[in-house]
Amino acid sequence: MSSNSSATRTDGSALSRGRAGLWWGVLGVAAFSCTVPFTRFAVEDGGLSPLFIGSGRAVVAALLAAAALVLTGQRPPRGRQWVRVAVVAGGVVVGFPVLTSFALSGAPASHGAVVIALLPAATAVLAVLRGHERPRRSFWIMAAVGAFAAVAFAALQGGGFGGLHWYDLLLFGAVVAAAIGYAEGGLLARELGAWQTVSWALVLAAPLMIVLTGLSMAQEPPSATPAGWAAFAYLAVVSMFLGFFAWYRGLAIGPMTRVSQVQLVQPVLSICWAALLLREQLTWPTILGGVAVIACAGTAVRARLAPAASSTVAGEVTRSRRPTPGGR
Repeated sequence: MSSNSSATRTDGSALSRGRAGLWWGVLGVAAFSCTVPFTRFAVEDGGLSPLFIGSGRAVVAALLAAAALVLTGQRPPRGRQWVRVAVVAGGVVVGFPVLTSFALSGAPASHGAVVIALLPAATAVLAVLRGHERPRRSFWIMAAVGAFAAVAFAALQGGGFGGLHWYDLLLFGAVVAAAIGYAEGGLLARELGAWQTVSWALVLAAPLMIVLTGLSMAQEPPSATPAGWAAFAYLAVVSMFLGFFAWYRGLAIGPMTRVSQVQLVQPVLSICWAALLLREQLTWPTILGGVAVIACAGTAVRARLAPAASSTVAGEVTRSRRPTPGGR
């Protein structure tokens, strides 16, 4: 009876933590869902240069992060943790914002949202590799199919495989950068804390982003409409800072492969925001391409989760049934 009760409590605790991780992930995805359409708006209608948007929003977020770290007296990372913070910064502070800003100067927001739909599967792959796990072969097959679906969609939208646009390469590069930053950041958040991880990454990348911001202002002084500045403010405060509070907390609670599945909703939300805010037309190729990429990425993540969930529960039940010293 006691063994069954212990197993039940353990399973209940694991399920509760799993739900908490998913809900934190949902909150982060909701914050990120406006990133693509607002970036597109700031570039096209707002009048801001891609380099200024990609780097300037990181500078604003770094100021907020530095203030939060100082006011709360956070302990700095130690030793090798700084290297891992640099990996996070390279992925989500420098790589993803800058690459997507340049890509969305040419790509419609809906197109960018569908290509970025590959990100959940890419994050799952990096989480598996980083955690030295052994997923089933079906996971790798579906991850490869998802990658092909995303490439095929981008190519067909560009008029065939020979018409792949330059901005598609930037979007795929942004996916890789973000996946690396998400996977490493999720692990590091278990040691430093969720908001602390992104804050230290922003502070570490600040000198480079300040230089890039100054360079962009020298080449093209920023001049935007009030709506353009409002979009930039959202990108800096929410997409670059507050959204990561929830997202990294969800990834830290984990498992990362499961929480990353929540992000499959993000392209759908982004396309809806693009249609609502930017008046972009929802075409059947965009809708079907989005469904295909999301389906492939979702299947890949589920293939990874099935054996992990069962083995974890089995291990917990086995441990709960072991006799205690003295036979009690």
